[in-house]
Amino acid sequence: MICALGAAVCFGTASVLQAVAARAAEPGSGSGVDPALLMRAVRQWRYVAGLGLDAAGFVLQIIALLHIPIYAVGAALAASLAVTAVVAARLLRVRLSPTEWGAVGVVCAGLLMLGLASGEEGAGQGSLALKLGLLGVAVLVLLVGAAAGHLPDGPRALVLGFAAGTGFGVVEVAVRLLDSVLDWRNPALYALLLGGGAAFLLLTSALARGSVTAATAGMVIGETIGPAAVGVAWLGDRTREGLTWLAVAGFAVAVAGALALSRFGEPPPSRP
Repeated sequence: MICALGAAVCFGTASVLQAVAARAAEPGSGSGVDPALLMRAVRQWRYVAGLGLDAAGFVLQIIALLHIPIYAVGAALAASLAVTAVVAARLLRVRLSPTEWGAVGVVCAGLLMLGLASGEEGAGQGSLALKLGLLGVAVLVLLVGAAAGHLPDGPRALVLGFAAGTGFGVVEVAVRLLDSVLDWRNPALYALLLGGGAAFLLLTSALARGSVTAATAGMVIGETIGPAAVGVAWLGDRTREGLTWLAVAGFAVAVAGALALSRFGEPPPSRP
C-alpha cells in the first residue's frame, strides 16, 4: 500500500507539470489521438519532468499490483487528485475551498479504510479469453479516442478522459496477467503497451482542451471501477475476513472524494 500511495504522489505531482505544458503547447489537429500535440508538449521541461515522475510512479504501481488487490491500487491512484490539489495550492497558489480540503480528508479516510480491509492479491492467472479481451479493450480505447476528436467540446472532454482512464485500467489488469515482460506470446503484454500509450495520448489531449473537470472525472471512473471488478471477478482479489463491507465503503469514499477534486486534474494554465 505504501508503494501505491507513492505512485499516487508521483502521478499527482506529474499531472500539475504536464497539464501546464499541454496547455502551453499549440493545440494541433483537435483530434483525440494527436501524437503531434504530445511531441510539442515533450519539448517543454515541465512535461519531461512529469514523465520522469510518471516512470517512477509506474514502477511503484507495478510493485503494488504484485502484492495487493487491484481495487486498492486503483483507489490509491485515484487519490493522486488529492496530491494534485495540494501541490497546485502550494506551487501555483491555487486556492482550495473548505469543501475541497474536506474532500482531501475524505480521500485519506477512504484509503485508510481500504488499507485496513484489503487482503492479499488473488491467485488467479487469467484465462486466454480474458487476455484477448483486454487487448480488444486497448484497441477500442484507441479507436474511441480517435473518434472523440469530432465531438463537441463538452462530451469530447468526458469521452477523452474516460477513454484515457480505461487505458490506464488496462495497464493495471495487464500487469497481473503477465508472467514476464519478455513473454511476447502473451496478449496482455500488447494490451499493456497499447493501452498505456493510447492513455497518454488521450490524457494529453484532454488536458489541452475542453472541460478539465469532466475529463478528470471520466478518467477516475475509467481507471478504478472496471479494473476493480475484473480483479474480484476473475483474478480472485479478496478482502480480510469479515471486512468486505469496509473495503467497499473505503473504495466508494476514496473515489467519491477524488471526483470532488476533479477540477484539479489541471491547474489554471495562466501561470508559467
